[in-house]
Amino acid sequence: MGTYLLTTTLIPCLSQQPFKPRVITVSSGGMYTQKLDLTNLQSDNGSFDGTMVYAHQKRQQIIMTEQWAKKFPEIHFSVMHPGWADTPAVRTSMPGFYNSMKNKLRTPEEGADTIVWLAVAEAAVNQPSGQFYLDRKPQSTHLSLAWTRSKPEEEEKLMTVVEEMARKFKM
Repeated sequence: MGTYLLTTTLIPCLSQQPFKPRVITVSSGGMYTQKLDLTNLQSDNGSFDGTMVYAHQKRQQIIMTEQWAKKFPEIHFSVMHPGWADTPAVRTSMPGFYNSMKNKLRTPEEGADTIVWLAVAEAAVNQPSGQFYLDRKPQSTHLSLAWTRSKPEEEEKLMTVVEEMARKFKM
């Protein structure tokens, strides 16, 4: 909800800028494991699994970015995965993963590289809007032969449902 509220609140201001404004959303490769699930957007059905909820939210960010890019061509939208970086969140939320991968994780600075590039590089804004990036390169949002693709009407419904949910937070 936070990504949606912040972005949609800023869009009117961004749309009026004399330059090509940019919106960069930080997602995660965790989204590769999940398909859009419109039946449980609030994570209130079934038992709670934080890793699964995180991956669902990151999948939703990908779809929202793609939808915004289509709807607001005057703004450049990007979404990115920083790679697996050695951060307090990784250490505490996935201790097993951290312990097995700690010598291979990126530094926070390495994880931030693509975010900074997307924010300031002319080459980034010259790329098509709505793409997903890792290491300054566009990436597929689905793994080959994965079951994570959703139908266009499901993606449009996500935007409608989230807008309805967001109304109670807007003034």
